[in-house]
Amino acid sequence: MAQDDNLTEAAPTPQARDDEDEISLLDLALVLATYKKRIIACTVGAAALSVGASLMIPNVYTGTTKVLPPQQGQSGAAALLSSLGGLAGAAGGMAGLKNPNDLYVGMLKSRTVADAMIARFDLQTRFETEKLGDARKTLAALTDITAGKDGLITVEFEDEDPKLAADVANAYIEELYKLTQTLAVTEASQRRLFFEQQLKQAKEKLAVAEVSLKELQEKTGLMMLSEQSKASIESVARLRGQIAAKEVQIQAMRAFATSNNPDLKFAEAELASLRTQLGKMSHSEPGDILMPPSKIPGEGLEYVRRMRDVKYSEVVFEVLAKQYELARIEEGKNASLIQVLDRAVPPDRKSKPKRAIIVMLSTLAALFISVISAFVSDASGRARRNPDTARRLDELKSLIRGR
Repeated sequence: MAQDDNLTEAAPTPQARDDEDEISLLDLALVLATYKKRIIACTVGAAALSVGASLMIPNVYTGTTKVLPPQQGQSGAAALLSSLGGLAGAAGGMAGLKNPNDLYVGMLKSRTVADAMIARFDLQTRFETEKLGDARKTLAALTDITAGKDGLITVEFEDEDPKLAADVANAYIEELYKLTQTLAVTEASQRRLFFEQQLKQAKEKLAVAEVSLKELQEKTGLMMLSEQSKASIESVARLRGQIAAKEVQIQAMRAFATSNNPDLKFAEAELASLRTQLGKMSHSEPGDILMPPSKIPGEGLEYVRRMRDVKYSEVVFEVLAKQYELARIEEGKNASLIQVLDRAVPPDRKSKPKRAIIVMLSTLAALFISVISAFVSDASGRARRNPDTARRLDELKSLIRGR
C-alpha cells in the first residue's frame, strides 16, 4: 500500500505537465527576448545585404522563339513513289522513321549549329573564352531547346542584352534552316547520282538487246509468234525486270537505312517472293529463265531469247527512269519547311534575377540562423554555469584534443 502511495506521488498530474509546458514556452520566450537585439540585427543586416547584392546582379533577358517543325505528309514525290507500287519503296525507307521533333532538337543542339552561332555573333570574345570548346559549353548553358507536347519546338537564349538575346534565338532557326537544306540536298544528290548511273547502264543494255534482236531479224527474217508465246515472253521478262529493279532499290536503301529498317526488310521479302515466282516459271536447268522450249517452235528459240532480253531491258529502264525522275524532284526541292510561329523580339522585362525572392529567402534564412544561434548561446551559457556540465565539457574537449 505504501508502494502505491509512492507511485501516486511520483506520477505527474496533468496540471503539472501543463505547468512544465508553460515554463518551457516561457523559457523560449525569455531566450528570444534576451537575444532580440542580435536576432533583429542579423535579420535586418542580412536583408540589407541581400538587397544590395541583388541590385548588383545584372539583369538577364530571355529571347524566345517557337517553331513548328515540318509535318509528315505525302508530297508530290511520295505520290510518284506510290504510283510505282511495290517496286519503289526506297525513298520512304531512306527517309527514316524518327520523330521529327526529336530530330530537329538534336540538329539545333549539334556542334555544327553551335559553331555557326559562335562565329556569327563572335561569342567566343563575348564569353571571354580562349578555347572554342569552352564557348560551346557556355552557349549550351545559356540556351534552352525543348520540344513540347503540343508539337512546337521552343528555343530560348539568355543574355544581358535583350536585343542580342532575341537575335540569337532567331538565328538558331535560321541556322537550322540552312542545315536542313544542306542535308536534304546532299542526300537527294546522292540518290540522284546513284539512279543516274543505274539508268545509264540499263539504257546501254537495252540498246545492245535491241541491236541484237534487229540483227537476228535481218538474218533470219521476221518471225511471227503466237499470242500465247508473246504473253509468256513478256511475263517472264517483266518478272525479271521487277527483280532487277528491286535489287537496285534495295542497294540504294542500304546506303541510307540500317539493316533493321522495316521498309528494307519489307523490300527484301518482296524480292524473295518475286524470285520464288520466277523459279516456278523458269526452266528446270539452273540459271535458264526461259519458258519450256516445248511451248515455242524450235526455229524461234533464239528469237524468243533475244525478244525476252529486250522486254527485260525495257522494264528495268522504265522503272529506273521513274526512280531517276523522283530523285531529281527530291534534289530540286527546298529544305523542309520550318514555320516560325513566334519570332523572338527584344524582351522588355527581365527574366533574371528574381530580386524579391532573393531578399525574402535571405531574410528568412538569416532569421532562422540567428534564432538557432540564440538558443545555442543560451544553452552554452547554462552549461558553463552548471559545474557538472562544465566538467563534462572540459573532459570532452581534452579527449578531442588528445585524439
